[in-house]
Amino acid sequence: MHQQRGNSRATNLIESVKDGIVGTIKGTGEILNAVTDTVSSVLTNALKSTGKVGTAATEAVSDVARGVIQGTSQVGGDLGSASKGMVVGVLRGTKEVGNEALSTIGTSVSSLVHETASVGGNVASTAKGAVEGAIQAAKDVGVNAGDAVSAAVAGAMRATGEVGTSATVAASSIVSGVIRGTSQVGGELGSAAKHAVLGVFRGTKDIGAGALSTVGESAEALIKETAAVGGNLAVVAKQTVEGAIEGAKELGLDVATAAGNVSKVATEEVTKAVTGIISGVKVVVKAPFKD
Repeated sequence: MHQQRGNSRATNLIESVKDGIVGTIKGTGEILNAVTDTVSSVLTNALKSTGKVGTAATEAVSDVARGVIQGTSQVGGDLGSASKGMVVGVLRGTKEVGNEALSTIGTSVSSLVHETASVGGNVASTAKGAVEGAIQAAKDVGVNAGDAVSAAVAGAMRATGEVGTSATVAASSIVSGVIRGTSQVGGELGSAAKHAVLGVFRGTKDIGAGALSTVGESAEALIKETAAVGGNLAVVAKQTVEGAIEGAKELGLDVATAAGNVSKVATEEVTKAVTGIISGVKVVVKAPFKD
């Protein structure tokens, strides 16, 4: 379980972040940049003295997450926006790249979800915002956006399981955030969907949830959100199934069952989506798995 350490260094770091965020938000009313700048600055200074290796960096990131959520909650700010700023700020402040950056993303998202639960906030909103932050920050630190999505989704899924949130409910909200965030930054929705599914598989494995049923719910949410943002439904449906195949192989699950279940859900949702008007435009697509 997530434990708060009682040492003075941790307390000082939490209070420093919280006070900085509260002061800036009260002064400007802006949350995203306030959190990003505060987190980046505080972490940069903290890691100069503690060293950004192993446990020291992980603990610092967890402390910062507490300060972010506590400070934002204190002024009634949006925890989703704060979480997005947190992930961006952490990667800028730690200057981690490659696999280290992916690990840091997972730690950040997990800590944010835990702290949100402790203050009675909306866990799903926090997880969604954190995933959007990972997408935005990926390019800045030289990591693949898809890998960043997988790391963030897996971290969110692990934490939601530990705080008692339904895996299927959490996954649907989280992957919807993946599509929304990817759309906002002009990323590839198909790739985002595939990596979101991989993240769900990895996260559900760690918390012992039913991976296949959870991924099925995720597929439905991915298609619905793609329709909402006017994305290519056929591409997202196909990539969602590919993600299910890769995830099933990775976890040693029955690949045919995973592919069949997700394909069925995706096809049904695409059919539903194209029977009406999407964003004011009548959309017509071919069956999602045919050339």
